[in-house]
Amino acid sequence: MRVVGLLTVLLIAGCVTIPAQWRQALNRLSPELKTHEVYVGDPVFVRIFKEEHILELWMKGENSHQYTLVKTYPICKFSGALGPKMKEGDFQSPEGFYSTDLQNLNPNSQYHLSFNVQFPNAYDRAHGRTGTFLMVHGDCVSEGCYAMTDPMIEEIYVLVERALGAGQVDVPVHIFPFKMTPERMVAEISSPHFDFWINLKTGHDYFERYGFPPRWEIKNKRYDFY
Repeated sequence: MRVVGLLTVLLIAGCVTIPAQWRQALNRLSPELKTHEVYVGDPVFVRIFKEEHILELWMKGENSHQYTLVKTYPICKFSGALGPKMKEGDFQSPEGFYSTDLQNLNPNSQYHLSFNVQFPNAYDRAHGRTGTFLMVHGDCVSEGCYAMTDPMIEEIYVLVERALGAGQVDVPVHIFPFKMTPERMVAEISSPHFDFWINLKTGHDYFERYGFPPRWEIKNKRYDFY
């Protein structure tokens, strides 16, 4: 058994000291981890769809080059409408390509547990967008964040934290307004956000095609994926 797989067994068995709610979360996750042949500590990817009110948790096993969907969570609450966050205090939840790392985890959050998605990113700064402390957290209240129930954030948080602790540099958090199908895009052709969403769709489709989150940089104030 590989090291991370052994860690999973020890964690679930209670042989490694972790907070009680994390042990309970791992017990709840055990069937999904076993079904998808992934382990605590494997790389994690988070994808959010506003309109559908869902957060997808993906993981990549040791012998796989692609991520697999491990579990889908209903988002308890987010604030604002479809469209990007523009400025501090607009109570709008962001859309775009973000990530979290060890420095952005907060196990002592007033919202039970949280991780910062690091808004504004380079794209947001290029467009003059402002805001701070945009999180995925528990407690089911939102002023611009993505709020989960406490049991749900426990499951998400422990897998994110253990992946980062096992060496993943950062966990991508990709946030979309809706499932970006061609039909859904056509329905938004008159939206003032349509050009922005077309740019997001390129990154969305990259993952759909390759099963791996794209890297990106900003060129001419647009996401450029590779």
